[in-house]
Amino acid sequence: MKFSIQSVYTWYRDLLRNPKYRWWVILGTLVYLASPIDFLPDVFPIVGQIDDVFLLTLLVSEVSGLVIEGWKARKGDVNTEASNTTEASTSTASTIDVDAVSVK
Repeated sequence: MKFSIQSVYTWYRDLLRNPKYRWWVILGTLVYLASPIDFLPDVFPIVGQIDDVFLLTLLVSEVSGLVIEGWKARKGDVNTEASNTTEASTSTASTIDVDAVSVK
């Protein structure tokens, strides 16, 4: 079994496609940031802030993802991937194949 950062990232992104887990990540991030217990204490000059910056980045990306999804749902573009595939299948049904001949 290969272990790589890409595989962990792919697992994480697939996990967060479920909105329930996204809310748990947001809630856990907020609790961790408000908690006095840190994985890396802020007493250490640069290393102490690394986990906080990582979690703030995670929080901002997840909240912005929720806001964008809400904005699309409000606008009516909820399933853009599904509508694109149905449009492609209907457009190919009305396509006429023509043999091209060179005119030189």
